[in-house]
Amino acid sequence: MSCYIPPKIWQWEQSSGGTFSGMNRPISGARFEQSLPKGTKPLQLYSLGTPNGVKITIMLEELRELGIAGIDYDLFKIDIRNGEQFGSEFVNLNPNSKIPVLLDQSISPAQPVFESGAILLYLAEKFSVLLPTALAKRTECLSWLFWQMASTPYLGGGLGHFYHYAPEKLEYPINRFAMEIKRQLDLLDKHLAERTFICGDEYSIADIAIWSWYGQVALGISSYNLTEFLETDSYKNLIRWSEQIYQRPAVVRGKNVEYLPII
Repeated sequence: MSCYIPPKIWQWEQSSGGTFSGMNRPISGARFEQSLPKGTKPLQLYSLGTPNGVKITIMLEELRELGIAGIDYDLFKIDIRNGEQFGSEFVNLNPNSKIPVLLDQSISPAQPVFESGAILLYLAEKFSVLLPTALAKRTECLSWLFWQMASTPYLGGGLGHFYHYAPEKLEYPINRFAMEIKRQLDLLDKHLAERTFICGDEYSIADIAIWSWYGQVALGISSYNLTEFLETDSYKNLIRWSEQIYQRPAVVRGKNVEYLPII
């Protein structure tokens, strides 16, 4: 077995292969001029149906389900495999070139928000829903929201990448990340043993954020196809919670919403 020896100074020389590798570069910023469409609705969402994107469409559909005014949105597809997230106008909204991006044009000047956790928090605070107001409960909710943001790279860029997308299967990274994801699933399963939702009896943005990643993996509706590999059906409390969330009409709509092309 060959052993990779890192050079003293890393240099970018060629694509590493595998899905998404063609878009990766060690520099940030726009790569081409772009004009993003803007609809007439209060909220403009530039996104894709990835777990991070689904978080926001679920949130918006939950707001609709609650009958809240002012949450109509135009949804535009940013095809990350074609590199549309590196266009000039998208980069102006999100210098980090990642989906999703929300543009709130109900206020002046229009407010861009990037990072899915930040968008969930922005919408929850703007419309005063799905986020507890009592300090202790609010703190618990935000702790779990940020837990998801901090933990999921082990699932997406870690296990999901090396198990599903990488050009070849490598034992070391798959074992390393599988170990951590099993720990995270066990954590959620134990946490949900005596709770209806992540933060107790009330559904919140923490549930939306965590379900979009871990709930989909647990139920086998994630593109990673990890249910058998991770034996997700053994996490009974996590499965119960995941199924309960997936029965919500707003979650079904948010997962299956249609996107408009940007061109």
